[in-house]
Amino acid sequence: MYYLGLDIGSSSIKAALVEISTGKSIEVVQEPETEMGMLALKNGWAEQNPDDWWKHVCAAILKLKSKFKISKTQIQGIGISYQMHGLVLVDKEGKPIRKSIIWCDSRAVEIGNRAFSDLGEAKCNAHLLNSPANFTASKLKWVKDNEPEVFERAHKFMLPGDYIAFKFSSVINTTISGLSEGIFWDFKNDNLADFLLDHYGIKKTMVPDIVETFGLQSVVNEKGAQESGIAARTPIFYRAGD
Repeated sequence: MYYLGLDIGSSSIKAALVEISTGKSIEVVQEPETEMGMLALKNGWAEQNPDDWWKHVCAAILKLKSKFKISKTQIQGIGISYQMHGLVLVDKEGKPIRKSIIWCDSRAVEIGNRAFSDLGEAKCNAHLLNSPANFTASKLKWVKDNEPEVFERAHKFMLPGDYIAFKFSSVINTTISGLSEGIFWDFKNDNLADFLLDHYGIKKTMVPDIVETFGLQSVVNEKGAQESGIAARTPIFYRAGD
């Protein structure tokens, strides 16, 4: 029996097959074999299509299963690591409404720096442990300011790993560790950073349900099983940015 580990990078998707009984990594494959592209409409911008990540995840799983002649039921659990600070926006059906603004996109730097000044450096450092800077929350604010028609259509925001977990399960959720990397978490009050959400004009309803970083987060549903080749009811046990 095996666990499946996924790394959702901006250059490629890596999938690892780990033997449960020994903890030994049996194989790591990469999809695509050449580097994934990214869209840069302006200097400092970087975007990718979230469904390309999913396509490569499914191809990597097929490659592992074919090479080692394992069945879908032999994979007993899934863990997901992913490129940090990306923004995925989906509608009520869970469909992306624009390309993901990924970690290396710097368009929101000025927004985050201004929030750091307006909210106060001391407050941000005490509650967020950082400046809002170019993190996911500031990227979401950029969409609100510059693409209001897109923002109005947005039902939830997700991080890249959240989206892959959603494609397996059709369940939209996230983790405290994920929210913290996006500067959505108030460490001092151990809760959502309401003061930053209010400052940016972001409704709390856009925040996905929160689950533990380690533990049963969701399970593969029939749609996810059909597309990925993983058995339905397979649990997702772990998700965090890299």
